[in-house]
Amino acid sequence: MDYEVAGTLIDEGRLARRVAELGKAISVDYNGRELIVIGILRGAVIFMADLVRAIDDNVDVSMDFISVSSYGDSTKSSGVVRINKDLDNSIKDKDVLIVEDIVDTGLTLSYLRRVLMEREPKSLAICSLLDKKERRIADISVDYVGFDIPDLFVVGYGLDYAERWRNLRSVHSVEPTVEA
Repeated sequence: MDYEVAGTLIDEGRLARRVAELGKAISVDYNGRELIVIGILRGAVIFMADLVRAIDDNVDVSMDFISVSSYGDSTKSSGVVRINKDLDNSIKDKDVLIVEDIVDTGLTLSYLRRVLMEREPKSLAICSLLDKKERRIADISVDYVGFDIPDLFVVGYGLDYAERWRNLRSVHSVEPTVEA
């Protein structure tokens, strides 16, 4: 089955405004502190780049990346989580903010949170652009949420379907392609 981009769920202007609001909230919460922002590759890259630029310079921000997978080329989570690329730096005794593109079942973030907590950070918070609360299976809370969305498969602003459509400036739903 193949898919096509359908309607716009969140346009570029709404994304920019909400990212700025999240940056301000994070700036207040981490004022005068060092913060390691960990982006979950690849979907969170665009969101994370905009987010760290929205954090005031009163927060000393460093960045690192981790790559995990649980989807493959499917539109549903497989439930199996695998670390493909680990962090480059230690997070021991550091304030850490995980940046994710979307929280669906919560299985990936629940696993990742457990793994990172074993590394003894000073604090660990989660920021997600999108949250599908109705699909949550794992008990995971998100500290900073951009948008709550319904149970749709979405692409754009870093989110993909089989590596397609990450470059779209807005968040869109996808639908199965109708055969002619």
